[in-house]
Amino acid sequence: MCAKYVSTFRPLVLLSLLLCRVAPLQAQEFLTIKHAKGQTQVQKLPKTVAVLNGSTLVFALVVLLSGCQAASMQQQEIVLIEDAAEFVLPEWQSPRERDNPRVGHIVDMRTGTRLTLTELLAELADAPLLLLGEKHDNPDHHALQLWLLQTLEARRRQGSVVLEMLTVNQQERVNQVQQQVRNAGVPTDLPAALDWHKGWDWRQYGELVTHLVQQPYPLLASNLNRDALMAIYRNPPELSGVASTGAGVTQRLSEQIREAHCYKLPEAQLPAMLAVQQQRDRSMAKVLLAAPQPTLLIAGAYHVRYDLGVPLHIRDLQNDLADQQRVLIFAEADQDIEAGSADFVWYTPAVAETDYCADL
Repeated sequence: MCAKYVSTFRPLVLLSLLLCRVAPLQAQEFLTIKHAKGQTQVQKLPKTVAVLNGSTLVFALVVLLSGCQAASMQQQEIVLIEDAAEFVLPEWQSPRERDNPRVGHIVDMRTGTRLTLTELLAELADAPLLLLGEKHDNPDHHALQLWLLQTLEARRRQGSVVLEMLTVNQQERVNQVQQQVRNAGVPTDLPAALDWHKGWDWRQYGELVTHLVQQPYPLLASNLNRDALMAIYRNPPELSGVASTGAGVTQRLSEQIREAHCYKLPEAQLPAMLAVQQQRDRSMAKVLLAAPQPTLLIAGAYHVRYDLGVPLHIRDLQNDLADQQRVLIFAEADQDIEAGSADFVWYTPAVAETDYCADL
């Protein structure tokens, strides 16, 4: 529509610019357009413009372009409203930051632009490897994971789902449960049937896992069990690859480990703890690469980061697939996510603040 108006008034536009003797890009420096609540206001022009020849035509040009920008904004708002009407999202559960303007926004970290749900789904549906990062104790993240998974299932044939919350030695139990579900339904005590680890709050994961065991595609375990982790801790193996072993990666992971341990971890233990963290990521990457595609990994946010986690190991193990992975992080609205760590960020309310270091 705006293109039509600009085309119609093209002689006026060109004449205005010629009379003012300014290039289009220079003209933008003189114009300040303020948008507020869907309305467009043309603010007072600086004196620099007022003294130019053909000021009347300049003003006409400003009004014309302002109308175009207003129409563009209104069209975007209409798209967001229609998008919201098409999808029914879970109700927010977390108590903090509900009034934060970020809540509910989906941001493309590659461009800094806000996405609609339709645009996000179009991006994710084509990804052979999709990594979802969460804050483990935020119920909104788990609810959105389930919603997103079910929505993608309706748009494509899901190949598999991989969980950080299951260790590789549980895979046989998972296979048995999925077979039992097909024959006789979901076990009465599903956590016991899966040998679910009590460290993962079943209240957070129960609905998601119950859905997953009922699907025709495999649910895959990817984490390392306690015995494997202790063996790594006692005798850290050398990690192969280039992307995952860079000095910048190990330094940043080491600092994250220090912070997670409230800066009370003896420095002598840091190399072993770093090896544990990276071997967990390596295990998830291996399972993900062997999984039927399209596959989806659900793990903690640090595990899925491009600059620190599983994506680096995918690049080291199978570089040709590295550019086919997509990373979406669910983040609390008061949290800042670094550019380059994910493709997309979906902001949610935040859980109650807890000082985990207070009792240490």
